[in-house]
Amino acid sequence: MTELQLDIARFSEAGIKPINEDSVGCYQPAESYPLMSKGITLAVADGVSTAEAGREASATTIERFIEEYYQTPDTWSVSRSGEKILSTVNLRLFRKSHEFTSETKGYLCTFSAVVVKSRTLHYFHVGDSRVYLWRDGELKQLTTDHVATIADNHTCLARAMGMDSRLHVDYGHTPLEEGDRLLLTSDGVHDFISPESLASLMGEDKSAEEIVASLKQEAINAKTDDNLSAIVADVKVLPGENLDDYSAQLTRLPFPPDLAVGMKLDGYRIVKEIFASSRSQLYLVEDEATGEQLAMKTPSRNFEDDVSYIDRFIQEEWIGKRIHSPHVVKVIDQLRPRTALYYLMEFVEGEGLDDWIARHQHPSPKQSISIVKQIAEGLKAFHSNEAIHQDLKPGNIIIANDGRVIILDFGSVYVAGLAELQRPLKHEGALGTASYSDPLYLMGRNPGIQGDVYALATLAYEIFTGHLPYGNGVEECRTALDYDRLRYQSATKYNPIIPVWFDSALEKGVSFELQERYHSIDELIQDLTQPNPEFLRTDPVVEKNTSSLLFWKLLSGFWFLSFFLVLYLFSRME
Repeated sequence: MTELQLDIARFSEAGIKPINEDSVGCYQPAESYPLMSKGITLAVADGVSTAEAGREASATTIERFIEEYYQTPDTWSVSRSGEKILSTVNLRLFRKSHEFTSETKGYLCTFSAVVVKSRTLHYFHVGDSRVYLWRDGELKQLTTDHVATIADNHTCLARAMGMDSRLHVDYGHTPLEEGDRLLLTSDGVHDFISPESLASLMGEDKSAEEIVASLKQEAINAKTDDNLSAIVADVKVLPGENLDDYSAQLTRLPFPPDLAVGMKLDGYRIVKEIFASSRSQLYLVEDEATGEQLAMKTPSRNFEDDVSYIDRFIQEEWIGKRIHSPHVVKVIDQLRPRTALYYLMEFVEGEGLDDWIARHQHPSPKQSISIVKQIAEGLKAFHSNEAIHQDLKPGNIIIANDGRVIILDFGSVYVAGLAELQRPLKHEGALGTASYSDPLYLMGRNPGIQGDVYALATLAYEIFTGHLPYGNGVEECRTALDYDRLRYQSATKYNPIIPVWFDSALEKGVSFELQERYHSIDELIQDLTQPNPEFLRTDPVVEKNTSSLLFWKLLSGFWFLSFFLVLYLFSRME
């Protein structure tokens, strides 16, 4: 079978400007399977020079789009993959823009990308970069500039990556023919070359490398005053079959049968069943080609007709591929076609945190805080990718034989910025185990990062005490009134060596009120590892007539004692 072949050339230069805020990127998979199932990507981004962080915005958008596109599930269409990725990247840029006080500053860039898959060209577009298709002597602009005309016929961008929390991206597709030529440009090129000259240059019988050289020189001769970037791609060979039917088959992959030891699926031999529930199964498998041992997760056949369940299962793989941390289980790229619905992860040998807690009724403070800090690092990897775990519990965490603490499950993860691309996440009760899930989930609210803060603080409490901060009664709660009746139980009740400031930090972390709870994982960890002066006061309300000098003398004494207590507690070994 013939494979897709493009001849690609590109350039990106600062021109007369001191720095280049444009960015270009291309990727052609070397392996046949990703080339067939994902295709070839080309992208141009132009950082908005007045936005101060435009250079970083363009580079980030290009890098994340190309990298994450090849991590999306095979079962997703090109449009769905691209729109999901761009939506999450846009939200990241928008939030980073809040670092600037001026509305004219921020992480803003234009973006135009092409994905050539099988015999079809797919394009995504935001801003005033452009995508062209040259065929049979005619140059056609596929994208429409997102600009608005203001006073004195001046124009400004109407849309850009990072401009708004919700992204409005143009998507389109068109069939390709061998001999077609693709062109992507920033405005530093197409604004300074007339449409007639551009069409003439694209029609020359030259290689892609020669064409981009001519484009650059033509823009320079026209005295371009902007950064200038372009990509030219000649369609040399198209596959003999259309992948639309193939993609449709992927979206209808059958559920695997019940697997038993010794059975084989797509070259993976089942070694043993690790875990099974009403929702999924996890197997230890061996790759017959390499001998590598991996974990294979398969969907439960109880949900073969549940479209929402299938969509969630497929999304798990994509989420896992986006998270890169030694404290989050690694999802493995699949380079072979699948005949059934499943995904692969690294196999981690070790002890579940639930078993570890059961064995350590009086744990070493040093080891305990190390476990909490590693879980926190894993959660921060989710949060840096605009994802919330939502189901953190001991059963989803393993302490590997090498000492690493690893978060295992992606089943309840919510990715911010995707609400406009799919149905809103519905909370029918707590998403995860009620003992560790924020009660706000039960009430139909999404507390975001603070939901994971609540779960981490609950875990830390249990690791140090063997109990839960509100007791077992939390499992019986069904309404806000039920939760209102609960009272925090001091951790010192179960572990008397816990300092008051440490207990206060745990209590703040599991507060039912968001305004009283920590806003980030870092804030919680800081107060769990360093005494917060606010928690060292006998009375949090300092009377106006209290002597400032006396207060600081007392406070210094508390600090002195607490310092040595910290050294003692967190240096003890088992």
